[in-house]
Amino acid sequence: MALDKPYLDVPGTTIFDAEQSRLGYHLNQFCMSLMKAENRARFKADEKAYLDEWPMSEDQKQAVLDRDLNRCISLGGNIYFLAKIGATDGRTFQQMAGSMTGMSEQEYRDMMMAGGRHIDGNRRLGEDGDAQPHRQPQGRK
Repeated sequence: MALDKPYLDVPGTTIFDAEQSRLGYHLNQFCMSLMKAENRARFKADEKAYLDEWPMSEDQKQAVLDRDLNRCISLGGNIYFLAKIGATDGRTFQQMAGSMTGMSEQEYRDMMMAGGRHIDGNRRLGEDGDAQPHRQPQGRK
């Protein structure tokens, strides 16, 4: 029986739910391993060899090697775990977020200082009530 996931239609968003958690379990465990200095040193010495010690998919390993954080997220990575990769590389969370949006660090900072991303295009499809009438209060049309 498939679960009802009305949140799957948020444009440009991957929701980290139980399914994503299962998908990314080993990817996220790899990221957590980077909290130990000896593991960071081993990873930096030979990234591919270190990744091959983890039962991750080849797609997950390649996304890490490419530092494609958006791909990592689509493959079950959680941004709070993925931040360990950025820290290992000496990158700030702000630098990582900028790279995920296609902006430079300065462009990302400026956008956030100006109030963040504009809401247009970030709402659920049918958010005004037409997509899921069963969730609307009674009497509303």
